[in-house]
Amino acid sequence: MAELDWHAERSDLDGLALLDRSPEDEGIDLVAVRAWRQARVRREMAARGIDAVILMDPVNIRYATGARNMQVFSMRNGPARYLVMTADRAILYEFTGALHLPEGLETIDEVRPAVTASFVAAGPQIAERERRWAQDMAATLRDLCGANPCVGIERMNGGTAIALGEAGVRLVDAQEPVEMARAIKSSEEMKCVNASLRATERGVAELRAAIRPGLTEAELWSVLHRSIIAQNGDYVETRLLSAGDRTNPWFQETGSNVIGANDLIALDTDVVGCHGYYSDFSRTFHAGPSRPSAQQRELYRVAHEQVHHNMDILRPGMSFRDYADAAWDIPEKYYANRYYLSAHGCGMTGEYPYLYHRGDFPDAGYDGEILPGMTICVESYIGEDGGREGVKLEQQVLITETGIELLSRFPFEEALLA
Repeated sequence: MAELDWHAERSDLDGLALLDRSPEDEGIDLVAVRAWRQARVRREMAARGIDAVILMDPVNIRYATGARNMQVFSMRNGPARYLVMTADRAILYEFTGALHLPEGLETIDEVRPAVTASFVAAGPQIAERERRWAQDMAATLRDLCGANPCVGIERMNGGTAIALGEAGVRLVDAQEPVEMARAIKSSEEMKCVNASLRATERGVAELRAAIRPGLTEAELWSVLHRSIIAQNGDYVETRLLSAGDRTNPWFQETGSNVIGANDLIALDTDVVGCHGYYSDFSRTFHAGPSRPSAQQRELYRVAHEQVHHNMDILRPGMSFRDYADAAWDIPEKYYANRYYLSAHGCGMTGEYPYLYHRGDFPDAGYDGEILPGMTICVESYIGEDGGREGVKLEQQVLITETGIELLSRFPFEEALLA
C-alpha cells in the first residue's frame, strides 16, 4: 500500500467527498448509497414482521434516508424530528422551520412538520401533547399499514411510548433490525467510509505536527476539531485525548492538563466525519524532546502486538465465540485495565457487533457471525493497574470475502516501536 503524504499541501484536499448532498463529480454514487441503506432497513423489518418503524435517533434517520439536521441537538431534544417508514413509504417529520432541508432526497416520499412531544416544548401540558401526538401517529400508521400495525421504535420518551401503546399501536423494539441493517456496507458505501477516514487522518497529521510540551490537552485536541470541520466533517463524538499520567487509566476526558516533556499522548479519534461516517482509530504519540523511555516503548510494543494479532485472526464466517477464544491473551499485569471490548462494528457510529474478550464473554458476550461487508475496529489499551502511563491503539478494517482490508492508514510511531 502506497504511503500517504501526511504533509500534503492544502490543495491536496480538493476532491474529497463531503456531505450527503455532494456534487456528482465527487466520485460517489450517493443515490445508490441511500438506496442500499434504505433497502437494508426494509429487508430487516420484513424478516421480523414489522409493518413500520418510527426512527427518532438522528443517526438512524440519516442512515435510512440521507436526511440530516442538527444531529447533536436532536439527540437531546426529542422527539424534535422523526421518520415513519413502511415497506413502501417514508415520511419525514422535520423540525419547525427546516422542512426545506430534505428537498430532493429520493428516499423521502413526504415531509411534514414535527410536533415536539417533550416537557421542554410542552411544559405542564406534556401529557396532553403526548396523547395528541400518539393519536395522530396511530391514525397515520393505520392509514399506511391497516389495523393493528406492528411498529418498531428505537428511541422515544416514556410518556410518548406509553400513549402510543394506549392508542392501539403494537410496539416492538427496532434496535435489532436497524443495527443488523447498518452492519453490512456496500462497495459504494465504503467510498463514504474511506472519505471520512482520509479526512480524519489529515486532521490527526495536523494534530501530531502541533505536539509540543506546554500545550494543554484541549489546545492540542482543538487542532483535530479545526481540521475536521474545515474539511466539512460533522463533529467529534467523545473527548478522548489525554497526556502523561492521565493516559492511565483510559477514559479520562480531555482537559486543561499541560502536556509535559516526554509525555505519552493518547488519542481515540471518534470522528463523525464526511457523509456522517465514523472514523475510529487510535494512536499514541510521544511529546519529546528526548527519546521515549524503555517503559513507554514496551507499552507501545505490547499494544501494537495485541491489535495486529487480533486483526490477523479475523475472517468471514468466524463466530464471535471463536474470535474471543482465538484473540490475544492479555498479560496479567495489564488485564485489570484492559479495554472493555476486543473489537466492535463501525459505520455511522460505533455499532453492532461488539466482540468481547475471552474472560468477559461468559457475562457480557453474545454469539453471531463475522460477515463480509462489516467494518470492524480492533482495540487495544495497555497500561498497568497503578502504572503512570498507558497506550491506546486501534485499527479500522473491512471484512472481505477472503479476509480483511485495512482501512485506517495513519502510521504508527517508529520511535515507540524501536
